[in-house]
Amino acid sequence: MLSDAKKICLSAIESCLPDRAVKEALRQKKLAGDIYLVAVGKASFRMARAACEMLAIRKGIVISKYNHIPGKIDKVETYEAGHPVLDENSLKATGAVIEMCSDLKETDTVLFLLSGGASALFEKPLVSLEELQDISDQMLKKGLSIAEINTIRKKLSMVKGGRFARLCEPAKVCSIILSDVLSDSLDVIGSGPTADDTTDGKDALKIIEKYHLDIRKETLDLIAGSRNVKVGNCENTIIGSVKILVRNAMKEAEKLGYKAVLIDDGIDCEAKEAGDLLYQNILEHLHDKEDIALIMGGETTVKVKGKGLGGRNQELVLSQAKHLSGLDNVLIMSLGSDGTDGPTDAAGGYVDGNTLKMLQDANIDIDEVLEDNDSYHALKAIGALIKTGPTGTNVNDITIALISSSDSPVIN
Repeated sequence: MLSDAKKICLSAIESCLPDRAVKEALRQKKLAGDIYLVAVGKASFRMARAACEMLAIRKGIVISKYNHIPGKIDKVETYEAGHPVLDENSLKATGAVIEMCSDLKETDTVLFLLSGGASALFEKPLVSLEELQDISDQMLKKGLSIAEINTIRKKLSMVKGGRFARLCEPAKVCSIILSDVLSDSLDVIGSGPTADDTTDGKDALKIIEKYHLDIRKETLDLIAGSRNVKVGNCENTIIGSVKILVRNAMKEAEKLGYKAVLIDDGIDCEAKEAGDLLYQNILEHLHDKEDIALIMGGETTVKVKGKGLGGRNQELVLSQAKHLSGLDNVLIMSLGSDGTDGPTDAAGGYVDGNTLKMLQDANIDIDEVLEDNDSYHALKAIGALIKTGPTGTNVNDITIALISSSDSPVIN
């Protein structure tokens, strides 16, 4: 089952690599004048390379996460910066983009390639870097949804919420987007640098109050005065999403002989809640007479209480280790499609009926681990991490449970 789970997850991720999709989208476009390329996000290098194989660009800039740029592209400058919390290199790289795009002609075109992670990588803030880092850190630890986080980010930025497209005027902008947002909302993906901003300062203030974020009064006043932005010089096209990821996982599972059952392709809750939902579905299929693959996609959150190391996928699977103890025919695996789960070098991990015993044999208390949000070190100790390295795409997470009909399940 472990081998099958890896095949299903990795095949689904591979099917969402952006190279082919970028080229297909560009075949449908007619880009005029000099073309300036800007690619931002975890998949930016592969997207930019594919575009440059199709087009003659005048100049380009790629911004990605550290260790996500494996080579060079002719006429393209590359920058690596901080994620999930922005850093000095985020600002430096964004400054280079603004300089390149600020004095373009009406006949020019900016090809903007956007993928997940762009909110931290692409930024020109209206407050100090240190303050924005602090706000970002608070939002991540308190488990805000990506839509809530990006609503606040847009109010503190000169490039988010349609403002980058406005900076490119009078040039036209062609934006090709790999979505890491469940709703595929253009103003949420990467905080919508080229999309109409459908929120205003009041929306951001409600979120700040809801989560009791600690923000200076001067910054709150800045947010309160923020207005939404309308964009008139940009065409946005989405080329990939979690729905495609899940659909291809189901196809691969069926090729391997499993009956594929979709639980949800837009899961959006705390990691443990998603794990509990998966386990309830496992119970419903334990006595089926055929092999079952339960599949869900989306992006969960973790409210960080401890000081350990982990990610949402690792926490999701580890939270179910007790439930699976004594089940010889079930395995759960969860991976981030970008190859990075939280601030770790793992894409995710897996658990099965032996996990709890292996942890106990290693003198690891699973409750203490989960309380300290230290799923990474627990799974690492028993060899249950999955490491892929950067995949070149980013379309949320894939979570599967495989149930084999060959064994008689025993529940403790």
